[in-house]
Amino acid sequence: MNYRSLNDLSRLSTECASQIPDDIELVIGIPRSGMLVASIIALKQNLPLTDLYSFLRNDELKKGNTRTYKLAELVKPWDAKKVLLVDDSISSGKSMQVALEQVRATYAGSVVTLAAFAERHNRHLVDVHLELVEQPRVFEWNIMHHPFLAQACLDIDGVLCVDPTHEENDDGPNYRAFLKGTRSLFVPSVKVAQLVTSRLEKYRAETEEWLARNGVQYGTLHMLDLPTAEERRRLNIHHKFKAEVYAKQPLARLFVESEVRQAVEIMKLSGKPVYCIETNEMYVPGQVYNLKANALRKSYSLKTRLAGKVRSVLSRWAPVAPTSKG
Repeated sequence: MNYRSLNDLSRLSTECASQIPDDIELVIGIPRSGMLVASIIALKQNLPLTDLYSFLRNDELKKGNTRTYKLAELVKPWDAKKVLLVDDSISSGKSMQVALEQVRATYAGSVVTLAAFAERHNRHLVDVHLELVEQPRVFEWNIMHHPFLAQACLDIDGVLCVDPTHEENDDGPNYRAFLKGTRSLFVPSVKVAQLVTSRLEKYRAETEEWLARNGVQYGTLHMLDLPTAEERRRLNIHHKFKAEVYAKQPLARLFVESEVRQAVEIMKLSGKPVYCIETNEMYVPGQVYNLKANALRKSYSLKTRLAGKVRSVLSRWAPVAPTSKG
């Protein structure tokens, strides 16, 4: 499972800036995902930006008032001599080809095509690509609506809805009220194969009612068959339960988990990829060293910041050393 995040996209747009021709005068994004890439490129290159359909209508370009724009005199999209047509990825190439044909049917200038992510067999279908990422692949901005979810396992709390607060999580009336009225977070637009939650089996009715009311389509709902939340905490089997269900699904290629520690443990126990909502990262077997390195780096960064604050405070109270006179 090849995964790319918004951080990856931003980094690539900087590293590959030299691949974008110097004489581009306008960036055009193909809705929807192409607008994300186009916006990042346009902002970093300080170029005018529009979407495909506004371009085809030759709508007047919109600009903010807080910065100086390159080519600020450009008012109408068709006045640009060369444009960059952008999508986030290319697979069959049909979306880019249709968009390119539409642009060329109304526009007499030069068109350069760009896809952030291409594959070896289709990279020739665009003029510029930022990185080769082979299938199967998924991106941070489409993971909750990707066809992969038809064979995936999803957590509920922290993924489909918000987590309960400490007060709500009383395994009693407050918790039942939470289950009935909790706010949704990310509701997939495709049917999910398996919902796997550490909620207790005795709360199935409330859970199923909420899922139906919020339009969550799914195949099977797996819940923990334990008498109380106290027993669940004592056994500490949240991740073990989820990993066991995931491992037993031969077609499942992805688990979406809310919490990073559970995500890592599910990945280790199942031997399959896990995407974590909390960190926006994909944890893949064989890359545990990277997890440790990230944790150490974050810890070191925190210690460095704290040490800097301590030094700053102490410097306010430390006596000033006398200056020597020559």
